[in-house]
Amino acid sequence: MSAALKTTGEIGRSPPRIEARLKVTGEARYSSDMAVERPAYAYLKTSSIALGHITAMRLDAARAVPGVLDIMTHEGDAAGLKEVRTFMMGGQSGTSMYPMRSNEIRHDGEIVAVVLAETFEAAREAAHLIEVEYDEKAPSATFDSPGAKTVGPGFLKQALTPGDPKVGDAEGAFASAPVKVEASYATPTQHHNAIELYTTTCVWADDKLTVYEPTQFVYGTRAAVATELGLSNTDVHVVSPFIGGGFGGKGTYTTRTGPIALAAKQLGRPVKLVATRDQGFTIATYRAETRHNIRLGATPDGKLTSLIHEGFEVTSRPDGYKVSGVETTSRMYACPNVLTRVSTVHADRSTPGFMRAPPEVPYMFALESAMDELAEKLGLDPVELRRINDTQHENIKGLPFSSRSLMQCYDEAARAFGWSSRDPKPRAMRDGDWLVGYGCATATYPTNIGPAAIRLHLDAQGHATVASAVHDLGQGAYTMLAQLAADGLGLATGDVAVALGDTDLPPGPIAGGSNTTASVSVAIAEACENVRQLLAKAAVKATDTPLSGLDPKQIRLEDGALKGPGNQVESLVVALSRFGEDGITVRADSGPDGTPPLGTTILSKGIPVMVQGMSLKDRVQFAFGAEFVEVRVHARTGEIRVPRITGAFAAGRIVNPRTAHSQLMGGMIWGISSALHEATEIDRRSSRFLNTDLAEYHVPVNADVPSVEVIFVPEEDTKVNPLGIKGLGELGNVGTNAAVANAFYHATGRRIRDLPIRIEDVL
Repeated sequence: MSAALKTTGEIGRSPPRIEARLKVTGEARYSSDMAVERPAYAYLKTSSIALGHITAMRLDAARAVPGVLDIMTHEGDAAGLKEVRTFMMGGQSGTSMYPMRSNEIRHDGEIVAVVLAETFEAAREAAHLIEVEYDEKAPSATFDSPGAKTVGPGFLKQALTPGDPKVGDAEGAFASAPVKVEASYATPTQHHNAIELYTTTCVWADDKLTVYEPTQFVYGTRAAVATELGLSNTDVHVVSPFIGGGFGGKGTYTTRTGPIALAAKQLGRPVKLVATRDQGFTIATYRAETRHNIRLGATPDGKLTSLIHEGFEVTSRPDGYKVSGVETTSRMYACPNVLTRVSTVHADRSTPGFMRAPPEVPYMFALESAMDELAEKLGLDPVELRRINDTQHENIKGLPFSSRSLMQCYDEAARAFGWSSRDPKPRAMRDGDWLVGYGCATATYPTNIGPAAIRLHLDAQGHATVASAVHDLGQGAYTMLAQLAADGLGLATGDVAVALGDTDLPPGPIAGGSNTTASVSVAIAEACENVRQLLAKAAVKATDTPLSGLDPKQIRLEDGALKGPGNQVESLVVALSRFGEDGITVRADSGPDGTPPLGTTILSKGIPVMVQGMSLKDRVQFAFGAEFVEVRVHARTGEIRVPRITGAFAAGRIVNPRTAHSQLMGGMIWGISSALHEATEIDRRSSRFLNTDLAEYHVPVNADVPSVEVIFVPEEDTKVNPLGIKGLGELGNVGTNAAVANAFYHATGRRIRDLPIRIEDVL
């Protein structure tokens, strides 16, 4: 970023979201809201078994429902759709199991038919009248199920699948360690359950397809649809301006889109699909259940000598998806001897996928719980154990952290929480019938960054429009882009309009991995600098301006004007008049360290490009935080409550404290949910999910989270990008589950290592 590009103060302010009025008045158009002419409506029929074959489908009663137009099955044109390469293999799809290609059933809730009708109600009625007969086989559901196959570390090499870090002799160091902790932990299957359901609307015009669908990567969806239908990318237009929550569930292509696009072509009219809440449990991805074996060795003064982390993740029968969070846990604390292994357990399930902080939520739960157990065994305060093992270099390659403010976060959060009043003895703190416990844990997330392209237009009146095919999942991307552009152009945020989520716009990174702000900010800064240079060069050549003859490098954009080094001023409107009625339009393509050349060209082809924070050659990049939780357990009833939680976070430069606070607060609430509420239950006999609705898939409500305190710890880190901006969307819900579990132990003296913690664990 040029020294001439000075910020004017828009970054760091907290203006209201620029799209807020649209959202609260219902004017924001989500994918299923898009008005299309004379739509037909689709309804999915899904399998009631997890493994086997369809032997017969009785459709007569369904076809007889008034308004039914067609029923797609494996015996029709749907079988001719092509398959899309999975995300883990460098493609776009979340699964390799595409439905209705044959009579085979590979998992519960697989799509077996699509009913098309004049009304949603007719399609739904007809779908329920379809009778399907199966040749059912006994499925393997999960860990320890007969027939489940364990694949060891390194067996399947995939794109985006990291290795298993190791250094030194961890086994030998553990064997000789004076103090040891060895324990096993587990986390359950969890589902995203965003408020917005999985929807698709497809419209054809002159052999060109438009898809309205909530997606976290429009260019990826475009490429996948084109592949499945045998089209060119340029024949597909994907639009997703607003997303009602994604959390990773809308980050990969799902199997519903191709059949809806094909149906719209066959019917010659638009088709709308809104999948039901329970169908969303099986037609999209979810957080895989995991198991962990942790071994920690330490000296009597608390220094780690050995860290061994072995993980196991459940996946589908054909796909090797795994998140492998040992890339993070192996680097978290100073330790000379590290060994990690991650295996996959293949069962008859739908394929899991990314869910907010995919590797860190389950893997840091295991490590942070084990650290708490080690602190107790050593007789150390858990915060001090982490201080003893704090480090400015990661273990595996000895690379420095670009910045690491972990202990500053612990100190700030501990002070605000009142940690010093904690009696370290379990069951020692009580308030009437309530057992009171305090717990803490580390929050962390790698600072990822990717290429991004921005189109910036400045009209003759000095109003700007910034456009990029990135996404707003509710995190405030519209406002963030406006602030960044306003900051670079010397405007107020209200003078900047934003366009997002459309393949007609320049390509941006996938909205995942907390990389949107860090990535797009670089491109916006470059675009603003290009505008400044154009305006400054034109001004210094003019004779009717106080800027005439000045060095263009010394001219700034501030307060709606061009300003020279001696406070010479020319209004922006006058400066723009030299460019005619159309104003100025520039495009900037950024490519951060580690990304391939022409990164935005690769993005435009629907291939995700992202540099992960632990994959750079000269450093590692992480954001950090510390979370403190109070847990109360009723001694008579076993009721578990979290009356308050405090988190302090260091995530570089904060663009908008209001939206950042919201993201971190939401993440911490989700962390409480991960610890006490959320689990998708599975019938081990049938390999079918049981609680596929919001009545029985439990999430916190207001009464569950009375007090959430968020603290920002100032941090400068210009190594991650010139503006010093890190991502934080996934930071807040890492470590929370461990902090809750540690507090529960402190309150009750009972260590629960298998989440979620529920009343039966008390009774």
